Amino acid sequence: MKFRIILPKAIIFALATLSAVSCVTNRKVAYLQDMKHNSQIMLENRFEAVISPYDELDVIVSSFDQELAKPFNIQNAARAASGGTGYSQNLAYLVDQYGNIELPVLGTIHAAGLTRLQLQEHVQKLLIDGGYISDPYVMVRFRDFKIFFLGSNGGKAITVPNERCTFLEALALSGDLNIYTNRKKIAVMREVDGRMVMRYLDPRSSKVFYDPYFMMQQNDFIITRDSGYKNFLDSYSQWTPFFSAFGTLTSLVSLYLAYRTFENTSK
Repeated sequence: MKFRIILPKAIIFALATLSAVSCVTNRKVAYLQDMKHNSQIMLENRFEAVISPYDELDVIVSSFDQELAKPFNIQNAARAASGGTGYSQNLAYLVDQYGNIELPVLGTIHAAGLTRLQLQEHVQKLLIDGGYISDPYVMVRFRDFKIFFLGSNGGKAITVPNERCTFLEALALSGDLNIYTNRKKIAVMREVDGRMVMRYLDPRSSKVFYDPYFMMQQNDFIITRDSGYKNFLDSYSQWTPFFSAFGTLTSLVSLYLAYRTFENTSK
């Protein structure tokens, strides 16, 4: 004896759609999917941030003879300019729109486009070549190295604990992406030569390592957007009460039809 249980085409279609979505979820969200065990990727020696206009820098000059180094430090120069009243502000050098900073005694120095290590070496050379200090030690650090995140859940700024931050590290510092984020087109926006430039990166592929925007710069923006899957779930949740009631009705109809079929076959 066979019982025929009839399900509307709409229910079958909905189940098939949900099944398909669940099958591709991992493919849509997993990072570096093409990397295998013991995979190796040759990286260029470029994983260091470069100085850009409007960056704030700490530049500290020291020497075995501290009296020789004092005039080259901004706090000491500011204290002297104020009449020695004890300048206590934690001052920093602001890179102007032309990429320059003004150091005490040394004057204007072009810093944009250099890494902090390159700027350290450049200032050291100026001090030695100018006969100011024979054994200078220069330390350059970024102050408040920030990356900004914008997405459907709002925006936030992340302070990077050091001057080296890759795209993947930035995503981790942000708290990672939710499963609804469209990983195929994660935008990185950066100011380059007075223009805002945007590139799309995909963290699901190891090709992301070769992108010139993989190395984050200070004040970069990472912009995300939700995938169609999120929109589908939002739409589906609005229809959940309807589907629930429709499913109950379908079950009752199926039971009724099964009962009628049983009655007809029993006669």
